[in-house]
Parts: sequence; C-alpha cells; structure tokens
Amino acid sequence: MKVVMNVLIVDDSKLARMALVKILAKNYPTWVRKEAGNADEALQLASEFAADIVLMDYNMPGRDGLALAADFRAQDPSMRLALISANQQHEIVEGAKALGASFLTKPVNGPDLVAFLGKPDTPIGQDDQ
Repeated sequence: MKVVMNVLIVDDSKLARMALVKILAKNYPTWVRKEAGNADEALQLASEFAADIVLMDYNMPGRDGLALAADFRAQDPSMRLALISANQQHEIVEGAKALGASFLTKPVNGPDLVAFLGKPDTPIGQDDQ
C-alpha cells in the first residue's frame, strides 16, 4: 500500500530545503512536499495545506522554530514535528522535546531523516507491526 503524507519543509535556506526535498523524493516519492522560507509563510501555507509532518529550522528570521512548533502543536496535537538545527544547545533540544517535537542535527542526512519518518510506504507509528 502506498502511503501518501503531506510534508511541510520550513527553512530560510533554499539549499537546506533542497537537501531535505532530495532525501524525501528518494525515500518517499509519493509524498507531497511544500516549502516555506519562514514561520509566517509556513503558517499561511498550512492554512491551505494539511501537513501531516513539519520539518522546520530553528534559526530563521522573525520567529524561530520553537515558536513555530508551538503554533503547529496548538493547531494539531497529533502533527509530527521535527526541529532542525546545527545549534544543539540544551535549551533548544529540551524546548523541542517539551513541545513533543523531535530534534534533528543540521545538516540532516538521509538515515537520520528516514529514522524520524519511518519506513517508506508504512503508516507512521506502524513500523513495528
């Protein structure tokens, strides 16, 4: 069974978004991907695009990834969230955990992203069944 998920990628770096898109396209070719360059753009896009998963940078102009994660968590408590940053300060990692978001170190590699997302074509949360 082909599983289709909607993934929103939020990063002010076009290069970082392209790297994530490349990993997603290789491992999850049927998944729908949308991109935003900042938190405000992401929230606007989210009003039109029902994201199942949001991959977001921590350090962006305007509001940071933790603030954006809090907004998404308030909108949909079941949404899968991952905060991505090269900055591994304790308060950032713990802030992500407090919001129920995973923390991925930037630059994200394929195996780490697949470990977060699960096996291709398997509904999230059903990898072990």
